Amino acid sequence: MNARTIPFPGRAAAREAAGSSALGMAARWGLAARGVLYVLIGLIALRIASGDGGGQADRGGALAELAARPMGSVLLWALGAGLIGMAVWRLSEAVFGAAGADGRKARKRLLSGARCVFYAFVAYSVLAFAAGESGSGSGSGDQQSRDVTARALELPGGQWIVGLAGAGIVVAGVWVAVRAVLRRYRKHLKLGAMSRKARQFTDVTGVGGGVARGAVFAVVGVFFVRAAVTYRPNEAKGLDDALRTVAETPAGPGLLGLVAAGMALFGLFSFAMARWRRV
Repeated sequence: MNARTIPFPGRAAAREAAGSSALGMAARWGLAARGVLYVLIGLIALRIASGDGGGQADRGGALAELAARPMGSVLLWALGAGLIGMAVWRLSEAVFGAAGADGRKARKRLLSGARCVFYAFVAYSVLAFAAGESGSGSGSGDQQSRDVTARALELPGGQWIVGLAGAGIVVAGVWVAVRAVLRRYRKHLKLGAMSRKARQFTDVTGVGGGVARGAVFAVVGVFFVRAAVTYRPNEAKGLDDALRTVAETPAGPGLLGLVAAGMALFGLFSFAMARWRRV
């Protein structure tokens, strides 16, 4: 037998494990957990737009909102576990490749690896908050952005580092919005198993939510660039400040209301992906 055709049992078993039903369940749980966070952020932002400015329209505010509900502690632990599932799923994609024809390309694997690191951090912050660690998870994203920017500006070439990071966030935001408009998410869906109403729901929430999410990312990136140019860390803004800044534009609270609704739509889109995505 040619050496190239000899099966590799260990690798085959690993790939089979990567595509197991347990991993698929972890991925769907993780997508649903992401949906909960975005729906809550959107609802908080809608309250801000209506003049009831209580709460932070970011992950910390969403966790505080969830903790105040009946069985809030249980819900927080479930949310953290779901985000761990998301991180594990993305790790499997980085190691073994994602579903789809181009899932094993190096670019796709690197992107999955970055997502794994991001969701591992988010899961840690949620679980730390659920465990009662002060300042974990529920801390102000705005203050964290300013602190990180201040430390980065002190490094050699700090202005370039912060500026390039901000520009990267802007580009990422535009990329997210454009992909949503082009409905690139459809290639990941089980379209044949979806009803017409399910496809319409996914398109409405996917396009509207993706555009809003991308726009908010771009706004956050612009403020990081501004902080680099002015050498003022306080110019950097997190999600909450970025959303409140939208309300200060000539379009006023109405524009914030649209963006907030879009963030909530992205949460609903995440629920749809949890049901219909190929993993």
